[in-house]
Amino acid sequence: MFDPVQQAYLLEARQMQALSFAVHIPLVCFGIAFPAMVLRAEWLWMRTGDEIYRVLAMRWTKVMVALFACGVVTGTILSFEMGLLWPGFMGTFGAVFGLGFALEGFSFFVEAIFIGIYVYGWNRMAPRAHFASGIPIVLAGLTGSLFVLSVNSWMNDPGGFAVRDGRVTDVQPLTALFGNGHLGFELVHMYLAGFIVTGFLVAAAYAVGRLRGHWGRYERIALTIPLTVAALAAPVQLLVGDWAAREVAKTQPTKLAALEGVGHTQRGAPLHLLGWYRDGEVKAGIPVPKGLSLLAFHDPDAEVQGLDAVPAADRPPVNVVRIAFQLMVSIGTFLAALSAWYLFARTRRKRVPSGRWFHRLLVLAGPASVLALISGWVTTEVGRQPWVVYQVMRTTEAVTAAPGIPVGYATLAAFYAGLIVAVAWILRRLAQAPMASVAEPERALDGS
Repeated sequence: MFDPVQQAYLLEARQMQALSFAVHIPLVCFGIAFPAMVLRAEWLWMRTGDEIYRVLAMRWTKVMVALFACGVVTGTILSFEMGLLWPGFMGTFGAVFGLGFALEGFSFFVEAIFIGIYVYGWNRMAPRAHFASGIPIVLAGLTGSLFVLSVNSWMNDPGGFAVRDGRVTDVQPLTALFGNGHLGFELVHMYLAGFIVTGFLVAAAYAVGRLRGHWGRYERIALTIPLTVAALAAPVQLLVGDWAAREVAKTQPTKLAALEGVGHTQRGAPLHLLGWYRDGEVKAGIPVPKGLSLLAFHDPDAEVQGLDAVPAADRPPVNVVRIAFQLMVSIGTFLAALSAWYLFARTRRKRVPSGRWFHRLLVLAGPASVLALISGWVTTEVGRQPWVVYQVMRTTEAVTAAPGIPVGYATLAAFYAGLIVAVAWILRRLAQAPMASVAEPERALDGS
């Protein structure tokens, strides 16, 4: 339909984009969830008058600002990459999805403005007015993600346009962005991921302090707020994952076949745990008879389309997608189990689990949640290959013909390495800063 581009470094171009996403997406999670956690702490201060909540909210505000600034940098790089690396995609379909990026820009400016007001307003505004100034930050974080996800969901389930003689016509942006079948589950999946990643990462930081002997009332509260949020979201994510898998089975059967290593179309397809795909089947995996048909279609005898239903050139790299998917599911199950442990202790025993093993696992859960997040995006994006717009435009037709990609790749990797070091240094300095005027009474955690 479109002419392919001669680009010797297509894989490197894809890796550059993947690197930028891997750095940016965890920051998106903080943009979705962290402002709500900051406001939760401030609201508890307003409700109880307990000074610890105010100090916690003020300290978290500094972290929020630092990560927002970092997200601005990585988001700007991503926007340039979209135009520089994929001019065929942007030039051809800009009229279809451009509205989504424009609306995301408005969300960004609203968020930036109110972050400035919120930061400046500490100790300068009435408590209720200051709290109200934080609400647009929460809403803008959610809407910004909505508009970007609407573009991504359209790439997976394109519509709202026609192609005639290699040109896009009859464009209906609202239908394309908000009428596709993938937006619902992608949006819920990402929102939950935002709260899971943010909650477990923040809780993991305080769990490290707990293991080092820092465990006053301030630390208990600072751990409980994000951990409760993450623990409530993690089990729900398993249900949303089932929803997503069933939609993928209907609209992207080749991706489903790659996820599970289904080489040949069959009824009653088994589900394989672990294993390696080779020669049309999963080797050394643990089969669950009829498990895939049951999970994907809620029918143990349902037919599952195999990879042999499409030419080899139209198949994604099976093992990359399959391993990423299994990593995501395995870590998600671990996080849900850890959440159940915590919620049981909170509801039945009215306290955070005190054992060292719980806190060790909680430390592990922080980076594991990020790995699950990135694995999920690898599953979604690499599983769509070789299409940048599913069954409409190939990645080879979207990429730039310009040389110099290896140099740009090396420069970008070096820049991100420096940025990660700088952000880690800033966060460490913020963590070591003295805590204003709060004296930490050693009494049991209240009902927060």
